[in-house]
Amino acid sequence: MQTPPTSQHDSATLATRHALDGLFRRNYGQLVATLTRIFGPQRLDLVEDIVQETLLKALGQWAYHGLPANPTGWLYRVARNGALDALRRERTLAGKLDLLAGQLTAAFPDTAITLDPDNPEGRDDRLRDDQLRLIFGCCHPDLSREAQIALTLKTLLGFGVPEIARAFLVPAPTIAQRLVRAKRTIRERALAFTIPVADELPARLDAVLAVLYLLFNEGYTAHSGPALTRQDLCADAIRLCSILAAAPVGDTPRVHALLALFLLQASRLPARIDEDGALLTLAEQDRVRWDRRLIAAGLRSLRHAAAGDALTAYHLQAEIAACHALAPTHAATDWRRILAAYDNLAHLDRSPLILLNRAVALAEVAGAEAALGAVARLLHEPTLARYPLAHATHADLHRRVGDHPAAHAAYTVALSLTTNPTERRFLERRLRTVASDEGEAPARSREW
Repeated sequence: MQTPPTSQHDSATLATRHALDGLFRRNYGQLVATLTRIFGPQRLDLVEDIVQETLLKALGQWAYHGLPANPTGWLYRVARNGALDALRRERTLAGKLDLLAGQLTAAFPDTAITLDPDNPEGRDDRLRDDQLRLIFGCCHPDLSREAQIALTLKTLLGFGVPEIARAFLVPAPTIAQRLVRAKRTIRERALAFTIPVADELPARLDAVLAVLYLLFNEGYTAHSGPALTRQDLCADAIRLCSILAAAPVGDTPRVHALLALFLLQASRLPARIDEDGALLTLAEQDRVRWDRRLIAAGLRSLRHAAAGDALTAYHLQAEIAACHALAPTHAATDWRRILAAYDNLAHLDRSPLILLNRAVALAEVAGAEAALGAVARLLHEPTLARYPLAHATHADLHRRVGDHPAAHAAYTVALSLTTNPTERRFLERRLRTVASDEGEAPARSREW
């Protein structure tokens, strides 16, 4: 029986959803940030309602009439009108109607809403400052670290509660409760979303960078969805980190180091899958497809990061990424320098994931046998016991020493823990390889 053809309306709706998703991801944070400055963080729920209503109106109208000539400007204009309607409805705001209406008109002038959303350097300074203020506001030290991250993902990037829950591997109600508690704290303590002064900066900046780091990692290897990566999230992390690095409050070595890491890692995104959508390891990637423009930008940021005496985990991770980016071939990679960087990194952060990555570098320098014991011990750590890449690394090391039964068992565990379809297909191929004892060229990298 043939499947009925999709109606033109359904096709248009799907196309509109796809286009709107990208536009909304890029503009959600700026809309929320600007409206939060005007209404105040104590009315964050109202602000989010206005922005969500803007999305629903766009979806309804664009499906029938097509994309407007200036979709970004349309979103800003409708959000402004929605905010004006909210002013008229809210009794507590009625007395400030003229004042706030004037601020709304000034915040969304026609000259500001026609700027290129992919070019943060070209944005109106007010929009940039509003978003920077929201970043630091969400990472207020009066909120728990978990709440800071959840609130930032929700307000800056428009993540839904289920998306945040999947990223943290916790139930959705847990994330919902964190958000409710965070917003209650903001209201009850009347927290101000302001750029912190110098002595307040460290307590907030570290949290801001942790959020951006998490955001980029989620984009680099997505926990959900059909694709291996979500390049829109990587782009968001780079954009926000660029805004931060360009502002006086964020012009610090560790911010530039994190930006360098993002740019260098993102340069490899085009080569991570082949034409059939299959995952390629670092050794298998065609380095011609690496984005040299991003590599050059990442190296410039790394040079900025060298100012001062501080050496952070971001510096060391960026150095490792630079070693990969500068190697003309996988065989020419300076693994000894990478291992030394991981040794230094382990002194700053002895997290199981750092030690797992160090073991991979050790295998490249001293052989797979030397790294097997270290990885086996790390698998007793609760966080790595549930981490599929740890078991896949263990399997790869067994495969490289010729222990195919042990490799098969470890790949099976990794497959049971993996939700990303691209990663699952990769592991299934590895399982078939070790099951048949074929001598496929070994994957000599931790990267999927």
